[in-house]
Amino acid sequence: MGNRIAIIGAGAVGCYAGAYMVQAGEDVTFVDWWPENVEAIRGSGLRISHLKDVPEFTVQGRALHLTELQQVSREKPFDIAFICVKSYDTAWATQMVAQYLSPNGFCVSLQNCMNEATIAGIVGWGRTLGAVASSITVELAAPGHVKRASGKGGAAHTVYRVGEVHGRITDRAREVARLTALSDSTLVTPNLWGERWTKLVANVMQNGMSAATGLISREILLDDRLRHFTARLGSEAIRTGQALGYALEEVLHIDPEVIARAGEGDAAALAEYDQHRLAEARKPGGGAHRPSMGQDMMKGRRTEIEAMNGYIVQQAEPLGIATPANAALTALVQRVERGEIAADPRHIQDLRLN
Repeated sequence: MGNRIAIIGAGAVGCYAGAYMVQAGEDVTFVDWWPENVEAIRGSGLRISHLKDVPEFTVQGRALHLTELQQVSREKPFDIAFICVKSYDTAWATQMVAQYLSPNGFCVSLQNCMNEATIAGIVGWGRTLGAVASSITVELAAPGHVKRASGKGGAAHTVYRVGEVHGRITDRAREVARLTALSDSTLVTPNLWGERWTKLVANVMQNGMSAATGLISREILLDDRLRHFTARLGSEAIRTGQALGYALEEVLHIDPEVIARAGEGDAAALAEYDQHRLAEARKPGGGAHRPSMGQDMMKGRRTEIEAMNGYIVQQAEPLGIATPANAALTALVQRVERGEIAADPRHIQDLRLN
């Protein structure tokens, strides 16, 4: 018999990966707290649309309201629980599902940010894995409907990177990779922490910028001051990660050292950075996606700014690394979130940072 799988948090990434698992015949249960989303998955099904290359499809999935999860106590427990909630919901979501795990069951953080330690604090390090979704560009556009603003990553870009916290390649990591590979290209990595920080850098450079400005990625990249500010954000995050000992991978298909030096004012590095980012913005469909934090802001949801840019500031301070760009962006997004100011690119353009 196959594994029994839970998707805790039926948002964009959880529904996208989970829909392909259902399509392949896996035993998947979606658990969510948006009633309309649960009812849509139960009724008309879970619909997946891509911007290009992939035909739209719908699967009929099992979905539970948060209040119905307790019925699993009368069923076979879950073998794998994908934690797909926002970072600030990680602790309670993990605590909730922990009691419904099989004796050898484990949790997989399929999230943004650095949440493995929070999960391990509840279920233990031995029951914690990570899965990074890189440049997946998905949105829960409506109840039961996920849109991906691209085709598949495939051979051109490996989307999922699955790993154990200790770095060894295990059978269960391969099994998680098999499951994520149903939806797009996947590798099992011995460098989970480096991959995780690499994705954090990419998020730090993009998510808060969309939330603070109200712009989509392309609009940010085509504005010189905004684009150069993203390099400042990335540089601070990269230098912090390096000081913490992480082995970073390419960030947005750019050598992290190029981004770091670009943000520090190196003219040659900045020219190379501009070339990469402008090429991305100008290709067909490039940068047309609104990052997840920009989506959250538009929908009136709480953002993950404290777990992204704010986390960089928090981690850098004991190391003596200055992070004025990330601190400024964190404060701006918090003000927009509280309704004190409206999202506007001028917030970034008018910053005066030494």
